[in-house]
Amino acid sequence: MSGVPAPHPDYAVTALVLQGGGALGAYQAGVYQGLAEAGIAPNWVAGISIGSLNSAVIAGNPPERRVEQLRAFWEFICRQPWWPSLPAVPAGAAVAGAIPDVWRPLVDCFDAARAVLEGQNGFFVPRPWYALCQPAGGPHTASVYDTGPLRATLERFADFERINRPDEMRVAVGAVNVRTGNFLYFDNKRQTLRPEHFMASGALPPGFPAVEIDGEFYWDGGLVSNTPLQYVLGARPREDALIFQIDLWSAVGELPKDLLQVAVRQKDIQFSSRTRMVTDTMVEEQHYRRLLHQAMELVPEEKRHTEWYRRAAELACAARRNVIHLIYRDKPYESYAKDYQFGALTMHEHWSSGLADMKATLQHPEWLDKPGESRPFVTHDLHRTRPNEAAVKDQQV
Repeated sequence: MSGVPAPHPDYAVTALVLQGGGALGAYQAGVYQGLAEAGIAPNWVAGISIGSLNSAVIAGNPPERRVEQLRAFWEFICRQPWWPSLPAVPAGAAVAGAIPDVWRPLVDCFDAARAVLEGQNGFFVPRPWYALCQPAGGPHTASVYDTGPLRATLERFADFERINRPDEMRVAVGAVNVRTGNFLYFDNKRQTLRPEHFMASGALPPGFPAVEIDGEFYWDGGLVSNTPLQYVLGARPREDALIFQIDLWSAVGELPKDLLQVAVRQKDIQFSSRTRMVTDTMVEEQHYRRLLHQAMELVPEEKRHTEWYRRAAELACAARRNVIHLIYRDKPYESYAKDYQFGALTMHEHWSSGLADMKATLQHPEWLDKPGESRPFVTHDLHRTRPNEAAVKDQQV
């Protein structure tokens, strides 16, 4: 990496959009390392669930320390307190083959069971069994696990004074109001973000409790939408934007052949965000906004001071958008527990996958070019359709 990473010079906005997915979130950290090594840093990061926690660490550190702090954060929460760690994997080392694939289901099952029974270091701990049998003590305790340790962890790895500098980096995380069911974003352009805003974005029930913020209680934003992509694309003012959308669940997958595969496939579909649907919709919307913008240029100057012209100007848009889409691809041995399998070996494996996918994406530097005026919205997707084969799908209007 040469120098300090910076936003892409051809765009007003360079955004990193991070989906929810629990333990799979280490993939996003690897993707960010690939961006940093290429000298590209976002000036806007938006996340849901584990994506919001990664967002806090990224936004809460100076560019030159973000990869280091992401690594420290993930190694901290994946620490195994009472059982000897699996063979250590140095940062950046290859993890493939560290343990034969035939043994991985057993190892992963053990790590997932440990998380269920013990919790995760600095993240969540099980409530005592007798507490689960007592009458409800309120939204704070209506959960299987207590996420109290997460506050101290966020404050350890993220500087919240830095997070609340929107002129340096805009930060937005999504959550759901438990009482009203309304989905909303906590945005440092509109409010001061505290640890509880990020904790609320990742408070997936019934495992984690609702988080109270200013008298209201919030759950994980993934209950409604597992990606902030539409929020970023719809933000005003509408500006030229390069957006890296990092998904942890794939909408496309194999047909299940047994009940366990059915459960895995159901979770993939449920949390996959319909990113392609969002981009298809936004492509169509941008097409009409551009047509409106072109039509308004034909309006005589003396007619441009009316209320209808002002309202049309708010809807029109000539901004150009480029969405780079990366999706984590399951390993053959992964199971239903992949999002709460926080083993150290698996974490490094996810990280390495994200780094490799980002490097493969950046082997196409033309993908970062600003779209032309005639095709203002483009997407580039790196898909692994079969083992050891990558396919690229570009969509333009």
